[in-house]
Amino acid sequence: MKRLSLLLLAAFAAPLVQAADLDEIYREAQSRDAAFASARAAYKASQEKLPQGRALLLPSINLTANTNYNDVDSHIHGGASTNPTYSSHGYAVSLSQPVYRKQNQVQYEEAKLQVAQAASQLNIAQQDLILRVAQAYFDELLAQDSVAFAAAQKTAIAEQLAQAKRNFEVGTTTITDTHEAQAKYDLVTAQEIAALNDLEVKKHALQKIIGKIPGKLNGLGEKMPLQLPEPNDMDKWVATSEQQNLQLQIQRSALELAQQEVERNRGARHPTLDLVASYTDSNQGNSTQGYGSDSQTKVIGLQLAMPLYQGGALSSKISEALANKEKAVQDLEESQRQIALQTRQTFLGVTSGVAQVKALEQALVSSQSSLDSTKLGFEVGVRTSVDVLNAQQQLFSAKRDLAQARYNYILSQLKLRAAAGTLSDGDVTQVNGWLGK
Repeated sequence: MKRLSLLLLAAFAAPLVQAADLDEIYREAQSRDAAFASARAAYKASQEKLPQGRALLLPSINLTANTNYNDVDSHIHGGASTNPTYSSHGYAVSLSQPVYRKQNQVQYEEAKLQVAQAASQLNIAQQDLILRVAQAYFDELLAQDSVAFAAAQKTAIAEQLAQAKRNFEVGTTTITDTHEAQAKYDLVTAQEIAALNDLEVKKHALQKIIGKIPGKLNGLGEKMPLQLPEPNDMDKWVATSEQQNLQLQIQRSALELAQQEVERNRGARHPTLDLVASYTDSNQGNSTQGYGSDSQTKVIGLQLAMPLYQGGALSSKISEALANKEKAVQDLEESQRQIALQTRQTFLGVTSGVAQVKALEQALVSSQSSLDSTKLGFEVGVRTSVDVLNAQQQLFSAKRDLAQARYNYILSQLKLRAAAGTLSDGDVTQVNGWLGK
């Protein structure tokens, strides 16, 4: 019981601190979520692919220099021996400018595709962050609701238990009513402990994203709008997702890259032509001939290379690239089907969510009316305390189911936009406007 008291104190002391809303949590997640930070770093790294690819088309210049000490021991048959020593040094500057290199040209085009692909991956990471934050936020709200409902239900059952004990003492009810109320009380106490533990787990799930345990969160307001998808046409949403879904954009880029890889490997069979130029300056001290020398050499020309045979490696690489291209084609087809299915599921999640919330709102009204009627019947002797306990349990179950349905409806709205490739920060702001204070 001591642990339960501490958990209750932690759960209900939070309102003393100003509650956070979805916008605040999302802004913190943008700067503190490790997965999103990793995606930003990956995007920054991928941007370097473009200058690396461009460098393959630009000239390369190299400088080399040397200095040597030479000690020559020379023996002439039938003659004298000599042992001259001298120094030599020099430097050379060389330039090479690709004139025609098919592989380099294709690789530069691949770099452009890789940068575009990385941009889509960063956008996916941002959409994923929105969904993860919203999921964690509303999971914690549901856990908070469960704690509140369990506490309220426990209080109501405790009143029924106390009344059953009093009635038994005066002989107006049997011990069965007391035992029934005690069993309900013990059960809801266990449920309350489980709800408090679940709330702690959900807080740590949000901590994983924002790097700290969140305080009290703003809950949904009473006037959250229930909106069907706009347009309210599943096929149009599927068509939008086929054009704008970010995962499909990445798969299309992957197919283009696979096609470019085929061209790049075929380009290895093409000749290469480079413009080459060099300047060499060398100085040599007294050599074996007894005198030194200085020389300068200037060279400019074209250098042609033609691959003739490399053991079958080029043909093998082309075959490998063609197989990878076919794989990319099938991966794209699979992604298109999966995204279409996902879009239809989330669309139905929104439409059925609207209907479910409305039905549960009516069920809540009916459950409240049923409880009121049962209490009145109990007071006039036509209902038992067990009937009252069951009606109370039905009411709190309806409240919990309604809360969960409202959260699921919001998440379905966000997931539908993500499937269509249109989820943005503006959607977070819109949902945040539905929260109370």
